[in-house]
Formats: sequence, C-alpha cells, structure tokens
Amino acid sequence: MPLGPDECVISADEKTSIQARCHPTLAPGQARAMRVNHTYGRGGALAYLAAYDVLQAKVFGRCEPTTGIDPFMNLVAQVMSQEPYASSKRVFWIVDNGSSHRGKAAADRLTAAFPNAVLVHTPVHASWLNQVEIFFSVVQRKVVTPNDFTDLTQVGDRLRAFEDRYNATAQPFQWKFTTSDLDDLLARLDRHTADHPEESSFYLAA
Repeated sequence: MPLGPDECVISADEKTSIQARCHPTLAPGQARAMRVNHTYGRGGALAYLAAYDVLQAKVFGRCEPTTGIDPFMNLVAQVMSQEPYASSKRVFWIVDNGSSHRGKAAADRLTAAFPNAVLVHTPVHASWLNQVEIFFSVVQRKVVTPNDFTDLTQVGDRLRAFEDRYNATAQPFQWKFTTSDLDDLLARLDRHTADHPEESSFYLAA
C-alpha cells in the first residue's frame, strides 16, 4: 500500500564507539605525503544516533555517551516533537534488532510515547536494508576517517557540522534493490540450502 501524504518514513540506528584518537603526525614536505604515527592518545568514545527521513533526505542526529533505550528514545523525541512528524497520521520508524529497540516491548514503548509512531524491524541479519546505514557509510568515509580528534567535543562538533552540510545538499537515495530482487535472492538461498543440506546443518549447529 503506498504511503499517504500525511505519512513519513524514518530510518534510525546507532553508530557505536566513535573514538577520539590523537595521532602524532609529520607534516607533508617536498615529494612527501603527511605521515601519521601508528601510536595515538585515547580521548574516549561516544555513540552517534541518527534518524534519516528517507523521503526528504534529512538527517536528525545526536551524540550520546553510550547506546541504549534512553538514548534511542531521546532521538525519537527529538524527531517526533517537530513538524511534520508531530502531526503526521503515521511515522514509520525502520530499525534493526539491536538491543535499544528490539522486539514488541520497543514497539509498545514507542507507541505509548508517540501514538502516531509505528516501529518496523528489518529481518534478523538484514540491517543493511535500513537506509540509515548508507548515511553511516558516508559519515565513516567523510567525517571519522581518518580518526584523528583531540577530544570528544571535536568529534561531536564535526558530526553536527557535517549534518548541516548534508541536509543542505542531499537528495534521497535511489534504492535499486527491489522486492523482486529480494524474492530472487531468497529463492536462490532456498535452492542452495536444498542442494547443500550439510552446510545448513553446520550453521544450525553453530
């Protein structure tokens, strides 16, 4: 069933343990690239939680000391207290099966706090179906690599600055993996399982 004009889709997850590491470096010189020492000073770690509006290509992020139910619900409140989400008929929250938002208890908790919010879990071991993971891959490449920060404040400032830039220029991801592709993949897996039952027994035993 297609989405109505007053319905939204949010993909959400956490990027855990972003570390603040300070690497001694040797500045670039003539015919020599900058050199980074393999040793580093530790400045702690934080979790980056993000909610991605898949239709608007808009990101809402926050930094927390750790992941968990309360940090995730803080992210939900950050989004759901704003328009158009506060007055939407339904806001679908796509999440994986991580402990911060696992199972029926998480769905009930979300709906109790925001009656128009609907929690939808991706299949187990298929968190890659959640589009926020694409955004996190961009963050990994463009924000936290190389991981060279003096402290956690610098990490948080850089993440927030990237959010602002991303929201000013981003376009929705063009999702190319269709339901037909998924059906084909599942059919191939079924055929493989039927042809190699010994492998299935091994994985079940493990």
